[in-house]
Amino acid sequence: MISTRPISVAVCSGPTSAMQASVLALNRAYAPVHVVSVRRAFTLLYKSLAEVVSVEDGQFQTFDFDRWRELSDAKYCLEEYCEWDDWIRTVSFVIQVPRVIRLLDYDRVPRNVVKFNRRNVFLRDENRCQYCGKKFGNNHLSLDHVVPRSRGGPSTWDNIVCACLKCNVRKGGRTPQEAGMRLFRAPTRPARSPSLSHQLSSRKYSTWRNFLD
Repeated sequence: MISTRPISVAVCSGPTSAMQASVLALNRAYAPVHVVSVRRAFTLLYKSLAEVVSVEDGQFQTFDFDRWRELSDAKYCLEEYCEWDDWIRTVSFVIQVPRVIRLLDYDRVPRNVVKFNRRNVFLRDENRCQYCGKKFGNNHLSLDHVVPRSRGGPSTWDNIVCACLKCNVRKGGRTPQEAGMRLFRAPTRPARSPSLSHQLSSRKYSTWRNFLD
């Protein structure tokens, strides 16, 4: 497994928004294995356990920590960067947050197992009630068993949907057909992590598609 020990070098300081970004980690064969924090990515780079993979105009380039720092400094001085780039400022230098890194001594490919939990169901259903079709904040949503638990309905991807509180109360312990309610979309197991799919919809993480699609 990838270690999660915190970074202890100067690059960890910087704007909160940049530190909250995500970095896609590839194995040595350029296959995606994990999404790591900015702090963890810089730890791996600084210790020469990983390299940055940069994608520009369809071309792949790799950089170690020092070369990435030099490139970042040049881009920042010349203002040759995009508005959605993230930057970490330290006392002595500025460095761009990489979007993708490659683990130099890691060959394993993890099983594609999507965690079944409340957050991922909300993301899969895009925070949309699967009965009335309206979008809500997490505090106004609940999870509903399409086939009620009292009827033996399991807590699985294909039997759980996102529902607003009003629709959940209205449906009660009945099936949608019995309650006269139609599902907005039939629930299914997502092919990839809903959280990852949500990030891929952002321009910030568009380069991930080169390795995930």
